[in-house]
Amino acid sequence: MTTAALLLHGLCSTPDELLPVQHALRAAGCTVVAPHIPGYSFDPHAARQHAQPWSAWVEAIRAHAAALRRGHERVALVGISAGASLALGAAISGVETDAMVLLSTTLRFDGWAIPRTQWLLPLALYTPLGRWWSYREKTPYGVKNERVRAWIERELEQRRVSSAGAAVLGVGHLREHDRLLRHVRRRLPQVGCHRVLAIHAREDEVASPGANLALLERGLGAQRLRTLIVDNSYHMVSIDNDRTTVARETAAFVTH
Repeated sequence: MTTAALLLHGLCSTPDELLPVQHALRAAGCTVVAPHIPGYSFDPHAARQHAQPWSAWVEAIRAHAAALRRGHERVALVGISAGASLALGAAISGVETDAMVLLSTTLRFDGWAIPRTQWLLPLALYTPLGRWWSYREKTPYGVKNERVRAWIERELEQRRVSSAGAAVLGVGHLREHDRLLRHVRRRLPQVGCHRVLAIHAREDEVASPGANLALLERGLGAQRLRTLIVDNSYHMVSIDNDRTTVARETAAFVTH
């Protein structure tokens, strides 16, 4: 049975976030597509990143999934962080998928590194106060492995983006992502996929496994949701210490 996997990286980032997963899926015989999504992915040619509405992100996924469906018997969605939310949004909108793997699903920003001022974020996103505001990534960059973290810091200094995402996230991307999250949280029971694997780090500094996996279980139901907790990573489980386990489990779930 031919299987294709559509890989969805995080907000304003690149497919490099999911390279170990790509390699494992290809080794398992899958066709892998890791698309650049206009207005969602990082654009290396743009001096300033411009966001598209989240509905346009979903439509881009719909087009890619439909193209893969024409040549494959099964199509899976694999997303990390905002990419996991985007996969859920696509499934809610009717994108047909046979399996979904959600890495570091972020439906609530409640990890140990999230500042107490997080409740003020809507002021930046939805009022003129945030017109000139942006979010700058900072250590630990979602990574527990100190060697990988140092490499990310060097990449951010040299080219504005790394395997863990862009150095700066603008208000436009963050606002559209917030709108996507609100949409997904309200409509989780409408996800059409019946095989979902959620992999989450116990020490995720952005999104706690307790709250976020509980939201998934309530919305999707325990019968179609399988969860896996990894113990030696932070948010970016696909490139951190547990990357081999994450890649192997993803490939096994997608191909069986």
